[in-house]
Amino acid sequence: MRAQSAPVTLLVIAKAPVPGRVKTRLTPPYSPEEAARIAEAALADTLDAVLAAPARRRVLVLDGAPGPWLPPGIEVVPQCAGGLDERLAAAFALDAGPALLVGMDTPQVSPALLAPALAGWGPGEAWFGPAADGGFWSLGLTAPDPSLLRGVPMSVPETGAVQRRRLVDAGLTVHELPPLRDVDTAADVDEVAALAPGGRFARTVAAAGRQGVAR
Repeated sequence: MRAQSAPVTLLVIAKAPVPGRVKTRLTPPYSPEEAARIAEAALADTLDAVLAAPARRRVLVLDGAPGPWLPPGIEVVPQCAGGLDERLAAAFALDAGPALLVGMDTPQVSPALLAPALAGWGPGEAWFGPAADGGFWSLGLTAPDPSLLRGVPMSVPETGAVQRRRLVDAGLTVHELPPLRDVDTAADVDEVAALAPGGRFARTVAAAGRQGVAR
């Protein structure tokens, strides 16, 4: 039986939705402004899910400046310099743990989907949410340990496998969250919007389509 522990800190790592700096792989078919609006909607839906889930802290680790899209109840901490592995390690170091990190690329996430990883942690446990592209959309650690993240090759097909192996090799019991599809390409946009038709992401995608975006 798993032990109950202090509530988990929820971390969201994200890039501010600025045209030309975010979701550049969506251009084309979307314009930089449309891609930024889609990114903003994805981030807003993710933050809504985080706010609706039980947590000790809710922290947005942000590359860029917060804007009017930021809801109350979210702490904002700037991302550190370095590669994504270094930035993830630094995000976990913001809290003594346990902490669960999610990205901004899965707006279909929900409190119910996160619930298993928020129900209580035993010693030596970790949570891992695989992504369809071979990466991961979520990672949970009982305590910050930079060595679990530093040096993991990011944004390559084997990212998830290498990261999960790090957890196992460290002697952690790894529990898995359901696999999700990241929003990286226009095909991802359509599929994820269909999975969460009631969210801001889907509405923003539909609005871009009505404006005559060529697919």
